Amino acid sequence: MSVAGLKKQFHKASQFVSEKVGGAEGTKLDDEFLDMERKVDITNKAVMDMVVKTQEYLQPNPASRAKLGMLNTMSKIRGQVKSTGYPQPEGLLGESMIRHGRDLGEDTNFGLALVEVGEALRQLAEVKDALDIGVKQNFIDPLQSLQDKELKEIGVEQVSQLVALVEAQVEFHQQAASVFEGLQQKLQERLEEASSRPRREFNPKRVFSELELPDSGSQNGGISGGVCNTAVLSAKSPAPPALDQPSCRAQFDFEPENEGELAFREGDVITLTNQIDENWFEGMVHGHSGFFPINYVEVLVPLPQ
Repeated sequence: MSVAGLKKQFHKASQFVSEKVGGAEGTKLDDEFLDMERKVDITNKAVMDMVVKTQEYLQPNPASRAKLGMLNTMSKIRGQVKSTGYPQPEGLLGESMIRHGRDLGEDTNFGLALVEVGEALRQLAEVKDALDIGVKQNFIDPLQSLQDKELKEIGVEQVSQLVALVEAQVEFHQQAASVFEGLQQKLQERLEEASSRPRREFNPKRVFSELELPDSGSQNGGISGGVCNTAVLSAKSPAPPALDQPSCRAQFDFEPENEGELAFREGDVITLTNQIDENWFEGMVHGHSGFFPINYVEVLVPLPQ
């Protein structure tokens, strides 16, 4: 007899015992039935609560759960075999990192690192998908089938299903640890590679201009030739970049707060080398290169698209 059927019989049996059986033996049987009925009620409540809470644990976003349920229902109505998977947050973050990393380009350390972290998060999302499937098949579905089992089998089934849940968690965390350990090693190697590269220095050439004076001694009141054949003017600071290359002019002073940022003063003309994102440029000025905020400068010659 199933749990549901057995529960219905408890009331009949209890009533029969109270009416037909008297004395201490009747009281003993009545207590046993009541205890069994209590356990059945607790088991039913536990099953329903654990199923709901496990689904929330695996898929914490209620809006995504509702949308997923609707899509899968529509798939069944249309006769589609493949169901839609839950949008794992690790996968969404990974896709975002991969997209922006590729936009930055593989010639930048930050872009490559973003792609590597994104790929690892995408792998983790696949591991979580496997966890969802495994827990549903080995824990949720068998747990729901308890209502069709004989009461004497429930004790063994409950423990075996809890074992399956724990085993699925252990496997998930082992795989997640493996993914992140590999990622950690890759990022450490990339950090060491970036640190070992020589800093790019901008060494501007000194600018010379010659002022040729006439060699005649009769002009302008008899200035003799050779008094000032040439005048050499050398700049004490690097000349501003030619306006045929990407450049900008600083509108404010900028003091770096982090390593890798570029210091400059108002009025400096900065050579642009790269645009990191919508907020930051990379450029060179006064023999130094680094990053600086876009809203501190006025673009004179934009970077090529």
